[in-house]
Amino acid sequence: MCRHILNAQVSIRSPCCRQWFDCAQCHADTQDHQLKQTMEMAFACKKCKKCFRKDMNEFEDSDEFCPHCDNHFVIEAKEPQARLEVEGDDVRKDARMIKDERVKEKEQLTIWDDEGDASRLG
Repeated sequence: MCRHILNAQVSIRSPCCRQWFDCAQCHADTQDHQLKQTMEMAFACKKCKKCFRKDMNEFEDSDEFCPHCDNHFVIEAKEPQARLEVEGDDVRKDARMIKDERVKEKEQLTIWDDEGDASRLG
């Protein structure tokens, strides 16, 4: 699983060490050599788990899809973004954080409460 590109659709086999990586940064993080560039690339689709080759000299719009399952693997990369969130207690235990204070609850009466109307007892 690539931690640099969240929506990687294929793995790419590096021509230098013959190992599979999701992106060039994953190769740089784990290997001590530079990635060898080539125009003949081998891909492994993450949807159908089948491998295929593409010649990048003759790459066209129709080559953006896996030849086995038509998975569109050339898409805009989603990279992890830092975000700030509010930490709180588990809402299943304490729902005060999500309770709408604008809505007034009706007062719960018991049989021992006097509503002011004694004729209703009985």
